[in-house]
Amino acid sequence: MTLRTASVMTSRVYDSARQRDAEQLKRDGWCQRGIFAVSASDVRLSREERALILKLGERLYGGAGKGGGHGPRT
Repeated sequence: MTLRTASVMTSRVYDSARQRDAEQLKRDGWCQRGIFAVSASDVRLSREERALILKLGERLYGGAGKGGGHGPRT
């Protein structure tokens, strides 16, 4: 009995893709597009910086954990 194996074709996009480090992705977003992504629980933040991040997030997107909120309409 002969087993036949199917060859799997993949897109060139996937062949050349590489997994990007999350920190590098955030760094590139900031440097190239001015997009700032930070977790309020990032241990590199001081207490004051963490409070500012939380305040900005709540102002722009609503309270944490409420889900579905996109901030106030202006």
